[in-house]
Amino acid sequence: MGYRENYEAWLNNPYFDEATRQELRGIAQDEKEIEERFYMDLEFGTAGLRGVIGAGTNRMNIYTVRKATQGLANYIIKVGAKDKGVAIAYDSRRMSPEFANEAACCLAANGIKAYVFESLRPTPELSYAVRKLGCTAGINITASHNPPEYNGYKVYWEDGAQITPPHDTGIMDEVRAVTDYATVKTMGLAEAKEAGLYQTIGADIDDPYMEELKKLVLHQDCIDAVADEMKIVYTPLHGTGNIPVRRVLAELGFKNVYVVPEQELPDGEFPTVSYPNPEAEEAFTLGLALGKKVDADLILATDPDADRLGVYVKDSKTGEYHSLTGNMSGCLIGDYVIGQRKEQSGLPEDGAFIRSIVSTNMADAIAAHYGIRLVEVLTGFKFIGQKMLEFETKGTGTYLFGMEESYGCLTGTYARDKDAVVASMALCEAAAYYKTKNMTLWDAMLAMYEKYGYYKDDVTSITLKGIEGLAKIQEIMNTLRENAPSEIGGYAVRRVRDYKNDTITDTATGAVTPTGLPSSNVLYYEMEDDTWVCVRPSGTEPKVKFYLGVKGNSLEDADAKSKELSKAVLAMIDNML
Repeated sequence: MGYRENYEAWLNNPYFDEATRQELRGIAQDEKEIEERFYMDLEFGTAGLRGVIGAGTNRMNIYTVRKATQGLANYIIKVGAKDKGVAIAYDSRRMSPEFANEAACCLAANGIKAYVFESLRPTPELSYAVRKLGCTAGINITASHNPPEYNGYKVYWEDGAQITPPHDTGIMDEVRAVTDYATVKTMGLAEAKEAGLYQTIGADIDDPYMEELKKLVLHQDCIDAVADEMKIVYTPLHGTGNIPVRRVLAELGFKNVYVVPEQELPDGEFPTVSYPNPEAEEAFTLGLALGKKVDADLILATDPDADRLGVYVKDSKTGEYHSLTGNMSGCLIGDYVIGQRKEQSGLPEDGAFIRSIVSTNMADAIAAHYGIRLVEVLTGFKFIGQKMLEFETKGTGTYLFGMEESYGCLTGTYARDKDAVVASMALCEAAAYYKTKNMTLWDAMLAMYEKYGYYKDDVTSITLKGIEGLAKIQEIMNTLRENAPSEIGGYAVRRVRDYKNDTITDTATGAVTPTGLPSSNVLYYEMEDDTWVCVRPSGTEPKVKFYLGVKGNSLEDADAKSKELSKAVLAMIDNML
């Protein structure tokens, strides 16, 4: 059916509730809006669903959530795993509790037990819960750091990581096969509970999750030494991090944790920010004000589902607060954790530092310094989780640390997704450790630059919304794939990686070798002077993203090189638009 026919079907079919049909009657004169809502089904991709909340096939609503859950249930039944159950968590966004219960009731109607958190919880705790409860899958209702009009639906498999092959394609096929919304099974919440197919979870998962985090502490002695004087400002940005971050810091003995009051409580409208993203400068406006007021050592912000951590650290010499990118904070934590583990007990011969292909090359330098393996994976922490599972399954490879540039990392193996709760804990511990040596985290960062090199990494993007935008994004990727640039910003391109076609082409010799990674619509240009550019469409937003990295001989030199390269990349794309 065309978009008009789909619209009329939803408008007139009594299967859809009156509130949904009333919303659709309200757009009867807006043809473009009707087209946007109904020209396609909201795509169930490798990250699940993510979209604007509203009525329509291309929107997040109870019907699209049910449809996705029916497809998941069909796949679980097909692989013979219905008896193990599914864990469900949700964040503070609009409709998150409702979507969580809709998913649970659909699973129950299919004879699959749902374990649903009593209230909002962080994404990494859902990852932990899947394995703790022995579930076959997990569902997390969240749109991470997207604007407030969005929500999403992430699916995890039994290893605690987001779905990867073959389960991702298997589930996607089953979701696509559900073409009639009226065939989707559901049952009442009370009925599901009475049947023993809906179980509420809470402290029984919270407490052991906290214990797993605390096992990772390497220097409780340093925390004890500076707990009275160290000051930490924290904001959960109206999301799920408030209780777990404050709890773990308190239980470790940090006494001066100041929470930004205006952003403390959960609120799906995110009233203090336009975009609840710890990567954005505006997310720290209130935190910085409080930090300066109390003279904080560091300022932390977690995104709504608490898997990403943003940081500002104080320069004791100038009193200025410096922001740390995800690459910087990831390397700080990774270097601290690996270095202290080596000092205390030595490193395993098969130890590994895992990073995404768009993360900083400083990670490579750290791995080389400690004599451990550096493993590259595709963008998305699920691929780090997949590598962790591979290590366990094969019995070779010891996970030491994993990170991606998008403000996410993981220091232990209790979960299989990035965890801003443990990152907050680890960074505060590192701050305490360095404080006992009369160093700030900024001092530690500068020492790392001196030790490993002045790496500077950045990401920029172009937003192209709607049907036309999607087509333009694909056109950009096709043009770059068919006509690889010989230079970017004056840097000669040495090798071109095309992850969609599984090729690495040496531009000098023409030799072609495989990437060794799964197929993905990503292009990566290795250039001279340890410089690189990577291009990929966003998996969660209507954007094409450009990642880049340079290496300078000072902070100023690296900053200048990065700015010039970013300008050159955008100019190259402007010529295509």
